[in-house]
Amino acid sequence: MKRTGNAEIVAIVCVMLAIAFFVLIWLFAWPQYRVWQQGMEGKAALMRAEQEKQIEIEQAKAEVESARLRAEAIQIVGKASQDFPEYRTQEFIGAFAEAMKNGQIQKIIYVPTEANIPIIEARN
Repeated sequence: MKRTGNAEIVAIVCVMLAIAFFVLIWLFAWPQYRVWQQGMEGKAALMRAEQEKQIEIEQAKAEVESARLRAEAIQIVGKASQDFPEYRTQEFIGAFAEAMKNGQIQKIIYVPTEANIPIIEARN
């Protein structure tokens, strides 16, 4: 057998001390790291919740603004139809023409009227 020298023993002792040092560091540092990591996860969850809340608030504001604008449009159309009775007739004619253009109306049946009352019987 070959005898180990002092240098080899010192190297083995240094390696053992280094391993023991890293194990001790790990035993003390790991719990601290876990606490720090959980704190960061908590902060991230809080920021995510705040951001989602802000998104919902902005969506609600947009819906309120949209509803307000729709109400204004309805009010404008209502006023126009009161001030100009022919407005509704023009709207109907425009919608009718659009439906014909899109092929939604297949057949047109003409019903003769007098004072907006259909004439049911033909007279001589």
